[in-house]
Amino acid sequence: MPVGDEIDLERVICRLTDLQETGARAFRVGSGDWPLRGFVVRCGAEVRGYVNHCPHAGHPLDLRPNRFLTPDGALIVCASHGALFEKDGGRCIAGPCAGQALRPIAVEIRDGLVLLGPQADLEALASL
Repeated sequence: MPVGDEIDLERVICRLTDLQETGARAFRVGSGDWPLRGFVVRCGAEVRGYVNHCPHAGHPLDLRPNRFLTPDGALIVCASHGALFEKDGGRCIAGPCAGQALRPIAVEIRDGLVLLGPQADLEALASL
């Protein structure tokens, strides 16, 4: 593999096969008191990434690890107060933060891996 095509292992979130067809998975990048806490969600053949931070209450969406979705897997849900978000775009469609949106994180799929996109500004996202 040419040098320009090497994968930066620090940007690997998971294998695409780790995400079920309608699955979601948390990840953490960085160390210290304020690492970036995010999650990825499968949208058919694509994957979307978001900061794991409720725009209403300011805490993580999943009270139990990796529990980001409604039982049917159609929407992202905040476990604390039940706000519902679209998987593709992160817009809140029901709940106390209706009309607001989750903060996106650029991700890409490459060689069967889900990676942070090269344009993802990790410091800015972690400072949320």
